[in-house]
Amino acid sequence: MQIFTKMANRWAERVCADDECVAFRKALRKTKIRATIAHDSYLINLASPDPALRRQSIESFVAELARCEALGIKYLVSHPGNYIDDHASGIQRNADAITEALSRVPGRTVLCMETTAGSGTAIGATFEDLAALIDGVSKPLRKRVAVCLDTCHAYSAGYDLVTQYDDVWRKFDDLLGMSKLRVMHLNDSKTQFNSRRDRHELIGEGSLGERAFRQIMNDERLTRVPKVIETPKGDDPTATDARMLARLRSYIVTNVVL
Repeated sequence: MQIFTKMANRWAERVCADDECVAFRKALRKTKIRATIAHDSYLINLASPDPALRRQSIESFVAELARCEALGIKYLVSHPGNYIDDHASGIQRNADAITEALSRVPGRTVLCMETTAGSGTAIGATFEDLAALIDGVSKPLRKRVAVCLDTCHAYSAGYDLVTQYDDVWRKFDDLLGMSKLRVMHLNDSKTQFNSRRDRHELIGEGSLGERAFRQIMNDERLTRVPKVIETPKGDDPTATDARMLARLRSYIVTNVVL
């Protein structure tokens, strides 16, 4: 289950009251949900060269982590931000901000930096970016930093999950290690391969098509990695999500060479 712990497009923060946290945890125990994920605010840019914006982003990020800890949420997904001026400096600013935030909010929530599509000055379009970002975090805190791979973003950034599937994961393992993959966003893409554009599409109805998702759903390495869909919702979000989940489950086969 992936949620927002506040309004994602506003700076206004909120504190989760004790009774709210107790009620959330109690309700969660009654479900079969095994992985809880929060996505942080879209306004946060830990890589910003602007001191005021970066400080505001850090404080908002600290609040995000605090809410996750209060609610018992296992993973916090975050976009690596935009460097604006210099790529390497942006990665270091982000890493320093993560170090500060994790130091200020000790606990068990794991930060998952999300792969990006590579538009503009966004960090995280390459596995090298994410490896450098994690390496820049203080060593004692690195165990609390992992990766969320978004299939639409990765494909748009130049990772061919359709025809070079094994090569993509081999590179991920070489640079980051498969143990760092803690969350996946399964989204098809409205745009073509290597488009550098972030445009989600319904599963199996975009440029990735069924093949990539069939491979993912039958990859034993990914069986226990929590997967979230962020596809278009249409007129009936619940019905659309149910259809997408059923479609993904239908791809699971045994003893078949893909």
